[in-house]
Amino acid sequence: MTPGVKLIGLFVFAIAIMAVSGTIWTTCGLAIAVAAAIVAGLRGPDFWRVARRFAVIAVPLLVFTATSAAFGRDGGWGPAGLELPGPAAWAAGFSRGYSVIGDLFALVLVASAVTASTAVEDMLDTITRALAPLRRFGAKPERVALAFSLVIRAIPSILGIAHETAAAARARGLERDPRARVVPLVLRTVAHAQVTGEALAARGIGEE
Repeated sequence: MTPGVKLIGLFVFAIAIMAVSGTIWTTCGLAIAVAAAIVAGLRGPDFWRVARRFAVIAVPLLVFTATSAAFGRDGGWGPAGLELPGPAAWAAGFSRGYSVIGDLFALVLVASAVTASTAVEDMLDTITRALAPLRRFGAKPERVALAFSLVIRAIPSILGIAHETAAAARARGLERDPRARVVPLVLRTVAHAQVTGEALAARGIGEE
């Protein structure tokens, strides 16, 4: 399969997964994403490494999304104080959380499958050729292609940073302290972006 077909498939899948909602569609999207990852060679230890890294972000996000959705339907502060949502509201909240996390994981899997089975050079060349007609309007296809590649490659890097940050927090006995996870994650992500920018500047990219 050519890089162009893979990128088109990634775009179509991303649009489709965001255009529909519901647990059934999320489950279908996950099934397609898992199949794509397996076909691309992302299986065994590689697959579970991506899943474990994503879980570091997914679990807190699932709890937050489910709780917010549940309290949005029922519960909140009343005359007697804090009123907890009922079973139906919690069920709807966790259904919403599953849809959000499932859609994100499906996108991560498909993006990982594309990057695992496509050389960076081939990806850049494909995007550059596709955007070449826009040069007459002042567009710079090389920069667009580079930005796209950096975003795709950054996904596993950020997930890896999140996993390492969570492990460091557990080692210090601070796994329940959100600051022990969020602050180092943000700082290391910013540092990663700075290092990437410095590497690009050293190659003369972005000086125009």
